[in-house]
Amino acid sequence: MAVEAGGVAPDFELKDQHGTPVKLSDFRGEKNVVLVFFPLAFSGVCTGELCAIRDELPTLTGDDETQVVAVSVDSTFAQRAWAEQEGYTFPLLSDFWPHGGVARSYGVFDEDRGIATRGTFIIDKEGVVRWTVVNAIPDARDLDDYRKALSNL
Repeated sequence: MAVEAGGVAPDFELKDQHGTPVKLSDFRGEKNVVLVFFPLAFSGVCTGELCAIRDELPTLTGDDETQVVAVSVDSTFAQRAWAEQEGYTFPLLSDFWPHGGVARSYGVFDEDRGIATRGTFIIDKEGVVRWTVVNAIPDARDLDDYRKALSNL
């Protein structure tokens, strides 16, 4: 079962596409976080979703008080190549080892496939989950839903 709105977001530390550790709790008191789990780098739906986030980031977040963070089980090396190819400037975090550990803690890991489902969690500055959506692996998320949820923070 996925983490629900109203609870404290499970903290974690993962490396980004450059090998830099990123800790969720580092954003507390500073920024809201749009935490986006995706199945695999370089796949069609994932590329479409993250390109839409890249292109809509200024209108999606609206200000400097929100940080997008994307997580998959891909290695940091694959994520760096993908980020460079697609021009992603937000952190792509590697949930490679322990394999899918953070996705599991958020309840969005598909054990049969060994990848995350399409889970999104909007977390406020206090670390509380304010909105969630979990889609099946083939189903893209709607950015307009993100905008609505962020406008309520």
